[in-house]
Amino acid sequence: MADTHQQWLEQRAAESRAKQEAFMNDIAGKLRRPRVLEKPAHPFRGAPDFWKAYEWSVEERVERFTGNFKSAGGHVECLSDMESAKQFIAAKAGELGAHYVIRQNQPELNELGLEAALPGAEVSVWNSDSEQYWKARAAEADFGIVVADYAVAYTGSVTVLSSKDKGRSVSLLPTVLFVIIPLERLKTRLGEVLVGFDEAGREQLPAGIHFISGPSRSADIENDLTIGVHGPGVVYALIVGS
Repeated sequence: MADTHQQWLEQRAAESRAKQEAFMNDIAGKLRRPRVLEKPAHPFRGAPDFWKAYEWSVEERVERFTGNFKSAGGHVECLSDMESAKQFIAAKAGELGAHYVIRQNQPELNELGLEAALPGAEVSVWNSDSEQYWKARAAEADFGIVVADYAVAYTGSVTVLSSKDKGRSVSLLPTVLFVIIPLERLKTRLGEVLVGFDEAGREQLPAGIHFISGPSRSADIENDLTIGVHGPGVVYALIVGS
């Protein structure tokens, strides 16, 4: 019997450690190998030098991004210029019967003239009217249109940053999402994108950093896959300049 509460706690701790040792020894015995009692050597931190220098050609970046993005259920179109991107979106609006469109308030989209190209749709520009409830406008939209800040060929993903003119809701809530990717923003490795955020420092980080790798995909405990529950069910990546 422990004489003091402190001794009682120490006794319980010793018993717990003994049980942990027995448990781990039992696992090692079943695996028929000795227990690892020292942490393994880890002489490197971060990506190795060979990976930091790994680079694909422009053609291979487009090819790899296309394959990876499509394998996740997305669509990819390679277009020569922004005018072609506008015409592609307009054609899809007619094909799919889009009536409500929301886009980011970005210079590239301001110059694109989508409003004139979509006479049959109401086009809203994120955060352009302080009286509007913009999340609701995004939720009711058939199309959301954004310009990617970066894209990564190796992972088949697009990076979209948030700010007062670039609401996350535009890429998250509409039924169909169009992501315009200027070719010069398509990188080989994810590290090429992330290093810029590290170098900028915490004070310069954007409000949000979002990675999009195709349409929303959700699976329950029975592995029943559902598309479009937590985001757009259809995503088009438009690589411009290829």
